[in-house]
Amino acid sequence: MIDIKFLRENPDAVKENIKKKFQDEKLPLVDKVIELDKQLRAAQLKADTLRGDRNRLSKEIGGLMAKGQKDEAEKVKAQVKEFSDELARLEVSETELGEQVKSIMMTIPNIIAPDVPIGKDDTENVEIKRYGEPVVPDFEIPYHSEIMESFNGIDLDSARKVAGNGFYYLMGDIARLHSAVISYARDFMIDRGFTYCVPPFMIRGGVVTGVMSFAEMDAMMYKIEGEDLYLIGTSEHSMIGKFIDTIINEDELPYTLTSYSPCFRKEKGAHGIEERGVYRIHQFEKQEMIVVCKPEDSAEWFTKLWQNTVDLFRSMDIPVRTIECCSGDLADLKVKSYDVEAWSPRQKKYFEVGSCSNLGDAQARRLKIRIKSKEKGNYYAHTLNNTVVAPPRMLIAFLENNLNADGSVNIPVVLRPYMGGKEKIEVKAK
Repeated sequence: MIDIKFLRENPDAVKENIKKKFQDEKLPLVDKVIELDKQLRAAQLKADTLRGDRNRLSKEIGGLMAKGQKDEAEKVKAQVKEFSDELARLEVSETELGEQVKSIMMTIPNIIAPDVPIGKDDTENVEIKRYGEPVVPDFEIPYHSEIMESFNGIDLDSARKVAGNGFYYLMGDIARLHSAVISYARDFMIDRGFTYCVPPFMIRGGVVTGVMSFAEMDAMMYKIEGEDLYLIGTSEHSMIGKFIDTIINEDELPYTLTSYSPCFRKEKGAHGIEERGVYRIHQFEKQEMIVVCKPEDSAEWFTKLWQNTVDLFRSMDIPVRTIECCSGDLADLKVKSYDVEAWSPRQKKYFEVGSCSNLGDAQARRLKIRIKSKEKGNYYAHTLNNTVVAPPRMLIAFLENNLNADGSVNIPVVLRPYMGGKEKIEVKAK
């Protein structure tokens, strides 16, 4: 959510930003919210004047009564009541106008960074850099669920009976590999100075609307029936929510946190053939990183965050590339975003395994996360988030890139301590 003062003073810049995001249907909202804001401020000014007049007159009543001027006192009382009645009507109007302004402001997209490439959708995202050499072996690589089945490592049929499509049972070496990757990612981030955290896996509606747009909320979040609680789609939701309505001393920043959680997502819409198996699912686990920092430091932290993910995947011998999301592919709260994509030897292309986002002060403004400064007073923090690793999807890249011709899978050196020293996992005899 952008600053209403900025919008008021720079309506053309806000409209130009909306055009860059190809959301022209939102252009009339700028003029509408300016008019509503004008009405709101007029109502607030009138209400403040009435309160002052009412308080002044209220003080006169006692003096008039003391002087025995009862009739004059009654006239003043009547005037005070008239002011109070009008003030009550104004306060209702203030509330209604305030809610309308807030509702519109929460749908106007954040101002994107000036260097974000302009494009309509993810087909116009821009490749930034590749890390590691993509390899296509001289043997056929099976579909990822078939690789897992060769180790007796997955049971989709039973999961379908128990929970429906989009769920899975991981077993044996595959389940252990899943946990090993999460544990390694946790320690990897701790070694880089991040504080480990396990957050709540449910959050209140006020936190949901503070961390994401209404469109994202509708497409992603599962609501707990009868309660003001939602299952998180990523631990970023809980982790940013941790700072709701706080004032942080400037010298305490930055906060750098890495968090583990299960994640739950509706995943609305139809998906292609490469999204069978465990590629797009309703439940998965994830190691996340988030940063709360001063505005002048957020660009530097953005680079550090996506680099962490690149370094993690390269330490497991998985080639990756970074992609900058174009303007039309950015969620409304985001200032700038990179995707990290891993190489798929089977598909002979890259696919997304992580997303790094700088949200500027959008989340902080919604959740009232402020920084206390002696020189500047209180001002809003910047928030960032990035995927460290999200199995089981990343297991697709891991298995394909470490698969041998005999069906076994190599375990990179960094993961062996988490796999009981195993150097590879072997196909199970049927």
